[in-house]
Order: sequence, then C-alpha cells, then structure tokens
Amino acid sequence: MIAPWLFEIRDNSSQESENPLKSGFVAILGRPNAGKSTLLNALTGEKVAIVSAKPQTTRNRIAGVVEVPARKGVHPAAQIVFVDTPGVHKPGSHLDRRMLQEVYEALETRDVVLVLMDATRRVQLEAAAEPATRVPQVSTLRPGSPESPKRERTNWASEDEFLFGLIRKLDCPVFLLLTKIDLVAKDHLLPLIDTLTRHFGFAQVIPVSARKRDGLNLLIRKIVEALPVGERYYPKDQYTDQPQRFMVAELIRESILVETGEEVPYASAVVIERYEEAEPPAPPRKKGQAPARLPLTRIAAAIYCERDGQKAILIGKGGSKLKEIGTGARHKIESLIGTRVYLELHVIVEPGWRESKTFVESLDWRNQLERLAGDQITAKPPDENGSV
Repeated sequence: MIAPWLFEIRDNSSQESENPLKSGFVAILGRPNAGKSTLLNALTGEKVAIVSAKPQTTRNRIAGVVEVPARKGVHPAAQIVFVDTPGVHKPGSHLDRRMLQEVYEALETRDVVLVLMDATRRVQLEAAAEPATRVPQVSTLRPGSPESPKRERTNWASEDEFLFGLIRKLDCPVFLLLTKIDLVAKDHLLPLIDTLTRHFGFAQVIPVSARKRDGLNLLIRKIVEALPVGERYYPKDQYTDQPQRFMVAELIRESILVETGEEVPYASAVVIERYEEAEPPAPPRKKGQAPARLPLTRIAAAIYCERDGQKAILIGKGGSKLKEIGTGARHKIESLIGTRVYLELHVIVEPGWRESKTFVESLDWRNQLERLAGDQITAKPPDENGSV
C-alpha cells in the first residue's frame, strides 16, 4: 500500500519497470512508549498497531508494508516491510520473556534496524569517553546461544544499556530516530544526539515526529538507499501480515487499555472465540433505490484476567465498564472491516496466565492460525469412500 502522506513521491510505472525493485525488512526497536507503533501507523497510513499512553502495549511482532514508487534520479521503487516489536524492558513474567523473544526474532531477519529514542525522556547509559566507532559483528541473536545478549548480561544497569547491547551485535545499518521532537526545544536535540552517538556509530541520525509526520519522507528515502535489490514480499495492496481476527482482538485490548487502569490492562488478554463473517449485501431491487443496510459481522471474544478483583473492574457495576469497552472496540472494528458489528464480550479468570507458557504461546496469532487450520481439517466431512 502507498501511504497517503508520501506526497513527494510520484508513481511512475515505466520507471519501476526500468529500475530494479528494492525490498527488505526494517525492524523497529525501542524502549516502551518510545513511539514505535505510532511511527508504524504513520508510515503505513493505516491502523496497523494499537496505541496507548500505557507502556508495553505491543506484545507481538507486527509487520506494516509500505510501497514506495520510484523517484527519477533519487531512488528506484521499493517495498519496505516494517516490523514493530514490543518495547525492550526487564522481563518479570513469562509473558515479558515471550515479548523479548519477539524482539530477538525480529532481529534475525532484518536489513535495516531503527532504534527509537524518546527525545522527551532522560537517557540512562554508562559514560562513554570517546565517540563510538562501530565494528560490524555477525550475530543471529538467538536466545540461549553463546553470543546471545540474554546470556551475556542479565543484570542490566538500565534498559537503555540493554537496548544498545542488542544493536552492538548487528551487522546491518542501524538508524537512530529521535521521536516526539515536536514536544521538545530544538536546542535539546544536539546534546542528546552527541550523547547517543558516543555509544554507537549510527548509519543515520534522523529526528522525527510521527504525529506531525516530520522527517518521515527523509526516513523513507534513507531506508530505500540502504535496502538491497530484491523481490516483493507482499502484494501491492496488502499493508500488514496480521489476520483480521488478530487485529480485532487487538482493538478490543486497546479499548481495555483506554478504559481501565493500574494492573488490569497488563493482566488482560483477548481471544476471539467466534468470528462469523457477514454475507455480502443484496443489491437494490430498483434503480435509484437506497442501498441496503451494511451487512452484520458477529464476533464473540473472551477477555482473560488473573484475579476476581480484576474481573470485577472489567465488568463494572451492572456491566457498565464491559459495555464501555465493547462500544469503544465495536466502533473501531466497524471502521476496520467495513460492516456493522455485533460484539459479544465475556470475562474469564485464568489465575497466573502471564506465567503460563502454554497460555502465552496460545495468544500468538501465528499459533492461533495453525490451530484454526487444524480444526478445519478435523471438521472436514468424509467423502463417499469415508476418507477426509
């Protein structure tokens, strides 16, 4: 999908046929609340990842695909697959460790890495006497391997230190993106850049504001320059790798993040139990007749939490909070899928689910797809010979 904000770029099919296509994967790394998901949504021009003011909103790797038409004399056409990752933070549960695993896996297949640093937040890094000179190192970053940062250092001085430990293992271009620059004075940026570049030799340093879209055209141009010539990984009109069921579950979880506070959002998980796609609307019987109402999609979802007290908060007095969560989510889901939505929610207590490896793994949409495929095979009726 061509993001609508890429107004500087003009489509030119003849240029694309004459020039090789560039393509690749760009991993987005950063501390919680650094603006990773906001940046991904701004780059794609779509609601690919949920966003909230609360940290640790993203739990899975999320890909957003951007088609970049060729610019004569500037760069060839490109397809950029941005991979949003959970915020790098000290793991305190199996869920946290699984989120960190998502970061490692995003770094296993990457052509460029973007390190996002919130310009409004104080950086906590050990002193560096001289500007950093980068020595590329090849690493697959597999947890448990002798070279894994997870094995190298478990007691980090700070999460910023751990983040920089990750990128020092990379052998690809690493860009530093200072985010939220619209919220700080410009004279604050140069000292921050100086501090950060003393710790690592970044290939590019680009201040951006995803909210105002400042710096995004420059970022795209620099990424295209750094990408290799390759193939198109996704169809031109596809803007994410996520199935619609997962995006619906995430929009419900986003509504929980908005409507509840304290521990409840972090102890909540959403699983889609039923998803009945709408039938296409019947065409008007007479010319000029008003179109039929939008078709109806029926969705049932379970909200999991860990304690009875959290369940009481999620439901609210007389079901008021659950209704607010459902109403907020339903409007977003209708915008996503383009139909009316009947949304049914209920809350289930699953004690200590964040420490359950089986439960946490079941939340990954990739695993959910495998189970759905298996269920469809099992449910397939036998043929005349009794085989399936």
